Amino acid sequence: CRRNCRGNPNCLVGIGEHVWLGEIDENSFHNIDDPNCERRKKNAFVGLTNLGATCYVNTFLQMWFLNLELRQALYLCPSANCEYTAAEGIPKDKDYEPQTICEHLQYLFALLQNSKRRYIDPSGFVKALGLDTGQQQDAQEFSKLFMSLLEDTLSKQKNPDVRNIVQKQFCGEYAYVTVCNQCGRESKLVSKFYELELNIQGHKQLTDCITEFLKEEKLEGDNRYFCETCQSKQNATRKIRLLSLPCTLNLQLMRFVFDRQTGHKKKLNTYIGFSELLDMEPFMEQKNGVYVYELSAVLIHRGVSAYSGHYIAHVKDPQTGEWYKFNDEDIEKMEGKKLQLGIEEDLAEPSKAQTRKPKCGKGTHCSRNAYMLVYRLQTREKSLTVEVPAFLQELVERDNCKFEEWCNEMAEMRKQSVARGKIKHEEVKELYKRLPAEAGSPYDFISLEWLQKWLDESTPPKPIDNTACLCAHGKLHPDKIPIMKRISEYVADFFYRRYGGGPRLNVKALCKDCVVERCRILRLKNQLNEDYKTVTNLLKITVKGNDGFWVGKASLRSWRQLALEQLNEQDEDAEHSNGKMNGNAQNKDESNEEKREEEEELNFNEDIVCPHGDLCISENERRVVSKEAWEKLKQYFPKAPEFPNNRECCSQCKILEREGEENEALHKMMASEQKTSLQNLFHDKCRPCLGSWPQETDELYIVSQFFVEEWRKFVRRPTRCSPVSSVGNSALLCPHGGLMFTYASMTKEDSKLIALIWPSEWERIQKLFVVDHVIKITRTQAAGADPESALYVSEPKLCPECREGLLCQQQRDLREYTQATIYIHKVVDNKKVMKDAAPELNMSSSEAEEEREENKPEGEQDPDFNQANGGAKRQKISHQNYIAYQKQGIRRSTRHRKVRGEKALLVSANQTLKELKIQIMHAFSVAPFDQNLSIDGKILSDDTATLGSLGVIPESVILLKADEPIADYAAMDDVMQVCMPEEGFKGTGLLGH
Repeated sequence: CRRNCRGNPNCLVGIGEHVWLGEIDENSFHNIDDPNCERRKKNAFVGLTNLGATCYVNTFLQMWFLNLELRQALYLCPSANCEYTAAEGIPKDKDYEPQTICEHLQYLFALLQNSKRRYIDPSGFVKALGLDTGQQQDAQEFSKLFMSLLEDTLSKQKNPDVRNIVQKQFCGEYAYVTVCNQCGRESKLVSKFYELELNIQGHKQLTDCITEFLKEEKLEGDNRYFCETCQSKQNATRKIRLLSLPCTLNLQLMRFVFDRQTGHKKKLNTYIGFSELLDMEPFMEQKNGVYVYELSAVLIHRGVSAYSGHYIAHVKDPQTGEWYKFNDEDIEKMEGKKLQLGIEEDLAEPSKAQTRKPKCGKGTHCSRNAYMLVYRLQTREKSLTVEVPAFLQELVERDNCKFEEWCNEMAEMRKQSVARGKIKHEEVKELYKRLPAEAGSPYDFISLEWLQKWLDESTPPKPIDNTACLCAHGKLHPDKIPIMKRISEYVADFFYRRYGGGPRLNVKALCKDCVVERCRILRLKNQLNEDYKTVTNLLKITVKGNDGFWVGKASLRSWRQLALEQLNEQDEDAEHSNGKMNGNAQNKDESNEEKREEEEELNFNEDIVCPHGDLCISENERRVVSKEAWEKLKQYFPKAPEFPNNRECCSQCKILEREGEENEALHKMMASEQKTSLQNLFHDKCRPCLGSWPQETDELYIVSQFFVEEWRKFVRRPTRCSPVSSVGNSALLCPHGGLMFTYASMTKEDSKLIALIWPSEWERIQKLFVVDHVIKITRTQAAGADPESALYVSEPKLCPECREGLLCQQQRDLREYTQATIYIHKVVDNKKVMKDAAPELNMSSSEAEEEREENKPEGEQDPDFNQANGGAKRQKISHQNYIAYQKQGIRRSTRHRKVRGEKALLVSANQTLKELKIQIMHAFSVAPFDQNLSIDGKILSDDTATLGSLGVIPESVILLKADEPIADYAAMDDVMQVCMPEEGFKGTGLLGH
């Protein structure tokens, strides 16, 4: 065989033995990499581990490390912990813990210089700065902040070579020069710089970017300059003049710019050409110096987006002049001492608008991913030789010792794995030859799964577990034979001695009872087809007399399937109980649940059994079959309920049927009488209104709207709904028996919760229903007085305390909401904008809410109707219950209808105004800083405040006025990247100074 015959227990080919037969490479006996792969190669640099999204930090660390003057100055910086620099050396029982950022950088540079590791972990340095390792930050901003922090830290040093190293290496001077066009007066403001930020938009060459940086600017019109000599505003010119340049010139290419349309940063993927030699003399004010610079580093951002990508650095070794590509742990030496950027440019190719790379001459390069160019002043002096201080070298050697110990430990583990593998190899080769059971020799059954695990080099085998393949009699189940293998008794003895387990399944383990049962089931299955034809023909014969039997029509339609399921039931139970091999049994809860579901299904002929265990009264669900047909069916369903055709139906069901018919008739009659008697209650237009008190009466009665709705349901569908027996006015009262409404509220917001009743109709209601509480409003006014001066008195009277508590609870509920809808109106010149804008993100329109209400079950469509307290039987409502009862009514009465051009947003009360502005930005394409929001004339300005504290409640309408309305949304990027506002380096050690 070329592959294993899974149904044949004698086939032992293709079960994993090919791995062990023949000669085997020692490396296959372990999964441990060669520790020497982690060892630093000769004359190679050391890499830095990427801790998640810290590649931008790694690039700057490698670039600063190769600035020999900076490295030497840092080595001269004394340690804050004097015991490390004292004569007695470093305590061996104590790990070195740098205290300052200079000490972290010292230790990191020492490891980069003399470590034996291929790469080192900068987590101590990153942790000291408080950086989030999972968030990629702006690399240019990191460079500025860290240089500022380093300069501030070194300013406290006594040694001037250490104290002034940042200024010497990176600091230059330029002046903002303003010249008055009227009198020619020149004013100069001198400023230091550590890098020049160059705009690259619209430029192709680095020199063009520098020229634009120094370009003269005209100050005219509103931007005129106040001249001290002229003592008035005059037209003027302003430009930047370079006064002095540092040894290391950092040129920041402003690739990451802010897009006011989207409110996000974007990357400019345009090519910029630059040369390896840069002559800055034409740009200087004084022309008498040496200003020729050599390219020493190119920092690259690979990726199209400003919010993702990867940072690498190409840095020139100042001692050898060779270029290296630093990519976190991996460092690649460039061939021929040349800078090569081609691969990096290909990786970041945008999917659209592919731009051709310009041709570059000798000594020049062009890149669309370079975001920082570092030039060093050309000099004929030999490069420095920087030695690691003794106390730092001792720390490095201690780390190297730990690394050597780890390498030795890994090598020993590899050696042990190889030794175990060789023993296993010999074992498998010897046992596999004797694995097949010879004819007439004793044998055992072992599961194929266990044998495969024994032959799998990666997982040591567990003890043999044969319990999953046992039948109900404790022997080998016949259906498990295809997943078992028959092996010789000699090998089986070895397996059980070596690995343990059981029970052993030898020749005596074959279960004869199960085989006999299987044969019986097979015979019945074959006989079932013949019996099905016989029963079908017998059902065509009309039964005469009382010789027949009642059988359910549903049972007759599916009896063949039921019989098959019954025959397979025993085998299925065995599979459920045994599950998979070697202990991976099926979940017991799942199998029990399946059994319960099967038990709930009706067995044969149980579909005509009534709840009382007798014959059901519906003759449409059953039919009479002949005695011969019934006897055939009884062979398959011996426990099926039997009903001769002369059997009477269930007497209890007959009584209940008659009572049900009588109740339906009674309900119809009751509904008809109540509808005729209470016509005004049935039609809203016939009921009185408090807003315009009827002149013909001075008394009106009140019932809850819930009672009216329940009664209307019963009148409309008396056979489906239960009759209403009680008015249930307790829902309108507080626990003290006082009314919860004022007259004014009943005419406005609470009008949806009550129904007004005419006095004549109230008399009829008292006769038809149980009235728990009478609620009445009486109007009193002097004869001939103005109707507006009338007094309205309720009985019972208003409970002021509970009313006030209710109002407070309503206000709290309005400020403690989640996923509620509010509406945003954009206005221009105080007029609402009625035009389509950008598609909304995270929005829900009022039309969608209406659609959801229409799809609700009957009785839940009306928001004033709450069935949570038991359907028609309304429970007595306390103060808290009443609040829940009233909430939906308030929502209905204040519902806002969204109009065209208005945006509906889903918000929560604990959401900040800042987060709302982000949603509005996506809905209207207006940046957060251009948004002016107001609600009910109140300006919303505190971005940290929650919507609940600002008075924004569900269904509120917020007005949006944009400083710069966006006219052409289609001109924006095809995909607007959704990003929360950046926190930057807020909260890190970079801002600690």
